[in-house]
Amino acid sequence: MANSRIKVGEFNTLRVARAFDFGMYLGEDKDVVLLPKRFIPKGVEVGDMLKVFVYHDSENRLIATTQQPIGIVGDIVNLQAVSVTNQGAFMDWGLMKDLFVPKSKQLMGMRVGGYYIVKIYLDEQTGRVAATEKIEPFLNNEHLTVKELEPVDLLVYRRTDIGYTVIINNQHTGVLHFNDIFQEIGVGDRLKGYIKNIREENKIDVGIGKVGYQRVEDEAGKVLRLLQENNGYLPYNDKSDPEDIYSFFGMSKKTFKMTTGNLYKSKKIIFTQTGIKLVEE
Repeated sequence: MANSRIKVGEFNTLRVARAFDFGMYLGEDKDVVLLPKRFIPKGVEVGDMLKVFVYHDSENRLIATTQQPIGIVGDIVNLQAVSVTNQGAFMDWGLMKDLFVPKSKQLMGMRVGGYYIVKIYLDEQTGRVAATEKIEPFLNNEHLTVKELEPVDLLVYRRTDIGYTVIINNQHTGVLHFNDIFQEIGVGDRLKGYIKNIREENKIDVGIGKVGYQRVEDEAGKVLRLLQENNGYLPYNDKSDPEDIYSFFGMSKKTFKMTTGNLYKSKKIIFTQTGIKLVEE
């Protein structure tokens, strides 16, 4: 299927061309792929459009599925090894057939039950979807596709002395500093974040969540809800210990001060000597 419009290892939106007892063929003319009966949603008929993922099954046949894989070709993901052979390891990626990592694409060998960060790719020789643990060649900060304050997807890659190295949008690397972390995180976690700063030599610092007052808007609703649930008063203010604020609100003291300051200006709360109080409407 070298010239096929059907992309292996990706989601495709295809028209139902023909229906049989064992499944449906999706696509156009001879450029079709089988969707087995067990994956057909109820009520689907010939002519309907379906979004499916296309890959090779355990018998090396190209098939479509409505199951959702953890990642598609090009993604860098954290997966668990479910079996290991002399040829390589098989990872659980949410489909009936596990994802293969050849032994030559592993760093130090894989063990059953272990989690490993891998990049999903399409093998040029076989045309099948596979994965590699050798992801460094795919990460490049020379030509950046992001800018400061832009929302990004983050994957926690490794812990360092100053924080965590993160993978940004499957393409770049950045640093999430310890003093910008206000929640429990670990290697392999996926996070929503933003580009905090781009330094010399395209070194990137990132933050978690939304940037600036966009984030404060979200936190404001949390503060108001907690006030309502506690009879309109909470014993926290800008003199409170940062750990106490984080333990109760799940936010940094800086974010707490920005949020409560915004609520005060909006005349939704007042400050007291010992805390904050909800303004009665």
